[in-house]
Formats: sequence, structure tokens, C-alpha cells
Amino acid sequence: MSTTAVNTPLREYRGRFAPSPSGPLHFGSLIAAVGSFLDAKANQGKWLVRIEDIDTTRVVSGASDDILHTLEAYGLYWDEPVIYQTQRHEQYQAIVDELISQNLVYACHCTRKEIKAIGGIYQGHCRYKNHALTDSALRLTQQFATSHYHDLIQGEVYVDSQLAKEDYLIKRSDGLFAYQLVVVADDIAQGITRVVRGADLLEPTARQLSLFKQLNKPAPEYAHLPLAVAKPGFKLSKQNYAPAIAKSNPKPALFDALRFLGLKPESSLLSLSTEQMLAWAVETYRLEHIPKVQEIQVSEDPNSPFCNFVTIEK
Repeated sequence: MSTTAVNTPLREYRGRFAPSPSGPLHFGSLIAAVGSFLDAKANQGKWLVRIEDIDTTRVVSGASDDILHTLEAYGLYWDEPVIYQTQRHEQYQAIVDELISQNLVYACHCTRKEIKAIGGIYQGHCRYKNHALTDSALRLTQQFATSHYHDLIQGEVYVDSQLAKEDYLIKRSDGLFAYQLVVVADDIAQGITRVVRGADLLEPTARQLSLFKQLNKPAPEYAHLPLAVAKPGFKLSKQNYAPAIAKSNPKPALFDALRFLGLKPESSLLSLSTEQMLAWAVETYRLEHIPKVQEIQVSEDPNSPFCNFVTIEK
């Protein structure tokens, strides 16, 4: 490997890929997996896999195992045991209890419909109503509103100041822990130093940064990759029925993912194994070569097994 440092972090590099098991991996999720893997390995770091199955209402039976088998088929091997969020309820509740002990949590009975009717941003309606904490949604009193941060790919990111100040849910009324809480708790527990993921999470990152401050823990660096979209504003996702990537013939999709990330592979790379393709990619990868856009349109090329990419300026 080249001795040239690639964005060498101050702390020992620990990255992660954290899919939700709501269906098989598609090309958009492959980009996130490959991008986070390459960034970790190019920085001589560790790459972890976390299954974000906290929202059990969206979990598809067998999807977790299918995701892991797909990663293996693409040569993407993780460095430590896989963590499942559904096995960490006690740790999440301990954080909630600590925040309650600091008088930073209150019960909220407002519905999504009610909040949407007033503009979509919660206005603190239940903050002083002293509803019982049991059988209620729980909100965290926002003390470290973050409306601006620096992203390693997208540059300066600004979030609506009113949204940044919002008291947000950390536990739902159905008893499920909220995404914002668990993702920060997991990144702390796993010692994650850099998060490489899709640009659809640019806005939630501001809220996560505020929670790191609230918990007095160091936040990771963030690098948000362009989203693969079928058309502007319509990302490839499980909810949008994006097709699953092939496990039996992974090299074309892996080749396309490398192209998408700005590596410019030559067709001769396809004669290698997936592991050899990734070894070349680790040597070639540079974070600064990733397109600094939020969306790239992906379409099939009828005359080629590979995709066409069109950068979307925003």
C-alpha cells in the first residue's frame, strides 16, 4: 500500500456500515458500503457492520442474514462482530434514564398529524404539561442546537435553525427507541471516528451532533456520499423498490460503485476477483475524488452491462 496518508484522522480510525434489514441491499446501499469500507481501509482503520433493526415494524424476515451474505459476496468483510440494535435495549434505556435524571426529558402526547398541521416543527407544546413518562413519547429538551457543521465531502452544511432547536423524540409512544438516540449511542459504544454514508442524512447529522454534545462524548467526522437516484429527488431505496444487487455475479455492480465514487477503474479490473478489485480500489481511493454533489442519477445502459451516471447539481 502507498505510504501516502489519506485524510489521516487524529484518533485510530473506526468506521462502519449500518444497514436496516428492511430488504436486500441495492445499488445505493452498495455505494454506502463500498465508500465506507474504502475510506476505512485507505486510512488503515477498522470497518464495522451494524444492523439497524431497532424499528422492528420495518424489519423483513431473513433480511439481516441476506445483507451479510451479500457483503461477503462483494468481498466486504467486517473486522469485529456484527452488532444488532435489538440486542442493546438495556444500553439505550440507561441513556434515557440518565437524561431523565438530569430533568432533560418530558412526555409528549402530540401526534405527527398535529405537528404537521402547525408547520412540521414541534413547538414545545407538552414541555411544561408534566405528562406521565409511562406510555408516552419522550422528548429531549434541546440544549445544544446545531444548525451548521462541516462535512468532509459536501462542505459547509446548514440546517433550518428552528428545526435545530426542536425538542426531538428519543423514545416513541410504542416503546421503540428513536433512531437519533440509538445511532449516537451505538457510534459511542463502537468508538466510531468517521461516518461515511449517504447525503440523505445530512440534516439528521446536525441533531446527532447536538446529542454527542449533550452526552459529553466526542463526535465522529462525517462524510456524506452522493445519493444514487433514479431521477432528481427520487433516491434508490428499498421503499422505492430498488432492485437487489446480484450475489452470484458481483463484479459489474462493484465496478459501477467504484466508478460512482470517482475512482475511474479500467475494464481490465473485471478480470480480477472482488477482493483484488477492492485491493486496487483501496490503493487508488481518495476522499477528495468523490463528487461533491448530493445526487447522481443512475440509469441502465442498454448497450452495456454497466450504468450511466449523470451528476445533478443542487
